[in-house]
Amino acid sequence: MTSDGGRGLRLFALVCCLLFTAFGALQWNDPDPWLWMTLYGYAAFLCWMAYKGRILKTPMWVGMGVCLLYGAYLFFDTDGVASWFLDHDAENLVQTMKAEKPWIEKTREFGGLAIVFSTLAFLSSRTKKSG
Repeated sequence: MTSDGGRGLRLFALVCCLLFTAFGALQWNDPDPWLWMTLYGYAAFLCWMAYKGRILKTPMWVGMGVCLLYGAYLFFDTDGVASWFLDHDAENLVQTMKAEKPWIEKTREFGGLAIVFSTLAFLSSRTKKSG
């Protein structure tokens, strides 16, 4: 994984795998569970593979690309992150989700994409193998 054996990196990958698995499991009652269960499952799989020492750089790049594209959509959408920040004064994100406040859900989703992107980018940048 890295020239020094990467014990800390393997632990990071394992923890992220477990977290993404939990994140995916919590999506069952989301309005679009198939999307988020797939995304978090994909990230969990790539983290698991990194933990096992198999770095799949091309699939990691694909995952990061999906996060960037969907993140851009969520950012610039009419009720997206920019709207949350500019039109709704960065309203509290931890309140309950209501149908009349879609900018809150889209901003939360943007955060999930940022976590996945950052994790995959970090793992990908710390490895020498490719797959």
